[in-house]
Amino acid sequence: MAVLQGAEAKLYVGDFYGRPCIMKERFVKNYRHPTLDKTLTSQRIKSEVRANLRCKMSGIQTPTIFMINFETNSIYMEEIQDAVTVRQHINTVQASETNPSLVFEQLQPLAEVIGQTLAKMHTSNVIHGDLTTSNMLLEGDPKDLSLFLIDFGLSSFEASAEDKGVDLYVLERAFLSSHPNSQNVFDCIISAYKNQMIDRTVCKEVLSKLNEIRLRGRKRTMVG
Repeated sequence: MAVLQGAEAKLYVGDFYGRPCIMKERFVKNYRHPTLDKTLTSQRIKSEVRANLRCKMSGIQTPTIFMINFETNSIYMEEIQDAVTVRQHINTVQASETNPSLVFEQLQPLAEVIGQTLAKMHTSNVIHGDLTTSNMLLEGDPKDLSLFLIDFGLSSFEASAEDKGVDLYVLERAFLSSHPNSQNVFDCIISAYKNQMIDRTVCKEVLSKLNEIRLRGRKRTMVG
C-alpha cells in the first residue's frame, strides 16, 4: 500500500525477508523518450544509493539499503520504526511551551546534532539537495538524539563551497518557514556545523557563500 506520494516517487510499506521495509518506486516520465528516461532514472537511483552509503561510511545514520530493482525503478530500504520527523518534534516542543528561552533550551541539543551531522556530510562532499526537517528522523526517545538523514533523491557529489552553501540555505528557508520564531535554533545549527568542520578554510568559504546566497535571495524578494 502506498503511504506517501511525491513529485518523483511513491513510497510503500512492507517487509524484506521479515525486516520492516520501505519501498521507493520512481515514476516513469512519459514526456521523455523511454530509453532516455530509463537511463536518467537509473543514474538518479545510483546517485541516491551512493549518497546514502557514503553518509553511512562517514558515521551518519541513514536507512540501510536492502536491494535495488532497476526494472521497476525501486529501492528497498530499512523502515526506521517508532521514529518521528524532526519537523514533528520541533512543532511538538513549540506547541507545548510558550517561553522562547525554554523552547531553545529543549531544542539546542538537537540543533547541535543536526549541525554536526551536516558538517560530516559536507566533509564527505555529499550534497543532500533537499534538506528539510521532514527529511530528518528521530528514532525512539528524542532525548537520545538518534538522528537519521533520509531521502537522498536529489543528492549529488560536489566539493564546491557554493553547493554546500546552497544546501544550508535550502535548510534555512525550509526551517524558518516550517518553524517560525526559531532563528536562534538555526543559528545553533550553523554554530555546531562550524565547530565540527575540520578544515577551517573550507568552513569559512561555505559560510561566506551562505551569506552571499542569503543576500541574493533578499534581493530577489525585494525585486519581486
